[in-house]
Amino acid sequence: MNKQNVRIAIGIIVGVGLVAALYFWPEERVEANSGHRLVMGTFARVVAVAADSSTAKKCIEAALAEIEKVDELMSDYKSDSEISEVNRDGAERAVKVSRSTYEVLQRSVEFSKLTGGAFDVTVGPLVDLWRSAAEANSTPSDAELREARSKVGYEKLMLDANEMSVRFAVEGMRIDLGGIAKGYAVDKAIEAMQRSGAAGGMVDIGGDIRCFGVPAGHKDSWLVGLRDPGKAVEGIGGGELLLKLKLVSGAVATSGDYQQFILIEGKRHSHIIDRKTAAGAQGLSSVTIIANSATDADALATAVSVMGAEKGLALIETIPDTEAILIPAFAGMTGQPKPVPSEVEGSELIKTSGAEKYIKHSN
Repeated sequence: MNKQNVRIAIGIIVGVGLVAALYFWPEERVEANSGHRLVMGTFARVVAVAADSSTAKKCIEAALAEIEKVDELMSDYKSDSEISEVNRDGAERAVKVSRSTYEVLQRSVEFSKLTGGAFDVTVGPLVDLWRSAAEANSTPSDAELREARSKVGYEKLMLDANEMSVRFAVEGMRIDLGGIAKGYAVDKAIEAMQRSGAAGGMVDIGGDIRCFGVPAGHKDSWLVGLRDPGKAVEGIGGGELLLKLKLVSGAVATSGDYQQFILIEGKRHSHIIDRKTAAGAQGLSSVTIIANSATDADALATAVSVMGAEKGLALIETIPDTEAILIPAFAGMTGQPKPVPSEVEGSELIKTSGAEKYIKHSN
């Protein structure tokens, strides 16, 4: 999907981004592993556990097919995708889309309303402006920011459920599904694996992770490791672990600006754009959301990054079966990178009331 996507803060320990997952499989079952596949502008990895190798392989193929399908429909880098068609023609006419694309847009509007616009898939014009500014190494002018902001707003996105169509109320609008499409693809891939007979498995797309089924060796949970923002290393599985999360079944997504950011004239700007300020989000270095679905975790991680710790935690506390773990922005976020301490004490982690039960404290 969008290469500037914010969901780069999670990965598998031998996988993508800034999270590690440890797997233990029962001896009577067979594991199939897709390896790393380049898709949606990032790396994806699928692990399936089934009664036999044939079923496990079928589960992997089904999951990858779903991921490719979402990419073909929703990538704004593919000129023939549905989202690209909407971005080209949405101001001129109502563009009919598939049920999947419509579902993602409908969910996006719901998240926008829930978060007061902190999550907004119409932020594309501002994302484009800041990306161009980074290439030119020049901060956007107030006039440029005002113009781009005038084209942003989920309220200007018109959805017709009867016609399954999308239209823009303003010329120059652009949808950017970077904060939700990967999570949606993860959920669809998990559903495909379950339909195909998987007893357990994991899907990771650029750091959006969801797992299900009881792991091997009679373990009672999956382990997902959150990487230390102060010791982040570019590349697959780079950096050191800060803590481990234990999940029986669920999804995790982390939004962070300590690996990906916009650098203009030596100053760092978050690539997570706040539509209200027309600038990068501030205050948090890392936002990890634990939820039942990857779609929810993906969108809420972006939203909380924009909302900040106080408002973000207050929101997450109201959402059932959803928790958050936040790491405050470290010194140097608006200048040259300067790492946080290698070990973040419990008091420095900001957590929702139910997050502690997911943190594994023993080895």
